[in-house]
Amino acid sequence: MATKAFQKIYTKISKITKATCALNAQGVGYDELATIDGKLAQVVSIQGDEVTLQVFAGTEDIRTNAEVVFLGKSPSLKVSENLAGRFLNAYGDPIDGGPELEGEEIEIGGPSVNPVRREQPSELIATGISGIDLNNTLVTGQKIPFFADPDQPFNQVMATVALRAESDKIILGGMGLTNDDYLYFKNTFSNAGALDRIVSFINTTEDPSIERVLIPDMALAAAEYFAVEKHEKVLVLLTDMTNYADALAIVSNKMDQIPSKDAMPGSLYSDLAKIYEKAVQFPSGGSITIIAVTTLSGGDITHAVPDNTGYITEGQLYLRRDSEIGKVIVDPFRSLSRLKQLVIGKDTRADHPQVMNAAVRLYADAANAQTKLENGFDLTDYDERSLAFAREYSNSLLAIDVNQNTTAMLDTAWNLFADHFSPEEVNIRQEFVDKYWPSK
Repeated sequence: MATKAFQKIYTKISKITKATCALNAQGVGYDELATIDGKLAQVVSIQGDEVTLQVFAGTEDIRTNAEVVFLGKSPSLKVSENLAGRFLNAYGDPIDGGPELEGEEIEIGGPSVNPVRREQPSELIATGISGIDLNNTLVTGQKIPFFADPDQPFNQVMATVALRAESDKIILGGMGLTNDDYLYFKNTFSNAGALDRIVSFINTTEDPSIERVLIPDMALAAAEYFAVEKHEKVLVLLTDMTNYADALAIVSNKMDQIPSKDAMPGSLYSDLAKIYEKAVQFPSGGSITIIAVTTLSGGDITHAVPDNTGYITEGQLYLRRDSEIGKVIVDPFRSLSRLKQLVIGKDTRADHPQVMNAAVRLYADAANAQTKLENGFDLTDYDERSLAFAREYSNSLLAIDVNQNTTAMLDTAWNLFADHFSPEEVNIRQEFVDKYWPSK
């Protein structure tokens, strides 16, 4: 970056760690960008005249007499309709071989929306994945994580949601993606002809890990442009927030800050909340909905990242491999959308709440029957039928490869009920049984 005339150049760095540099400087703002011998850095701490900068590309080869130039601005993104279809890096620069971005330059990482400008979320956002739409229906303006083990296909699920979701724009924020995952997203979006509504901000494992801290703010700046300026329904997909938190920890630890639980920075809760609280439903009709992946280390839900995430968000989605059918499903027992009651039976068919509850109850009966089977107890006829139902329910509705609209998935559930149970065993209100029970 070229320096402007009369910009003050500092050449005395007092402290260098693997991720940060410190020096004395005046008139500098928090989050302000700087260059250190041409390497981009950002102010992360100001203590009196001592300013600490995180260096995105790492501090290797930086000398104590390196030239430090403050740029007088925070990280920014150029926004316009031309963002759609683009793949950009953590700085908002193209990585897809396309032209440079044109448009209004806005700073990223601003505050979340004032509560008086928010509306209660009230619109269904269908993902096309029945395991979500049937049991854990999402609402525009909601924030919800996928909790998943690292070996589960969560990026494939996110790509599927991006293609199927009923949304005007999809913003993907990829943090620490392998090159295979990056190419998977790129090829999937391109082959489906969906690029005209998707904007992607990508940090791969080959990029500096510190750059990951910029990705969510870049993604949300783009989302705010489309939601506020264009009044569009925007879905933000962030993967993987554990990689984001690890990048925060690197900077925090190199600044000699005392770590909190699981070596995470003490500011982790507010760092995560700053992102998730950008989810909003505007009175004007625009909205930002956030679905984020949080990978679990050894399935540990008590780790600081999922633990703090659970306090901030409005439910959680769990992926689990079902050994009975050999597919990954959305676990109906551990998953929960706390806002689903705002839309099910209203934006969806009136029988939705009853069908959802009956299916999960019968699935629980099958789990009890499976426990009896594993412990050598005899199974009743009802146990046998509930186990058969559970296999078909997993395969036809919970598996992540199932793509049905909300009406079709309810009809599928009714057919499964009729195949394995009597109306009395399913225990759904008679008016719905009369209307939807299949005649076989």
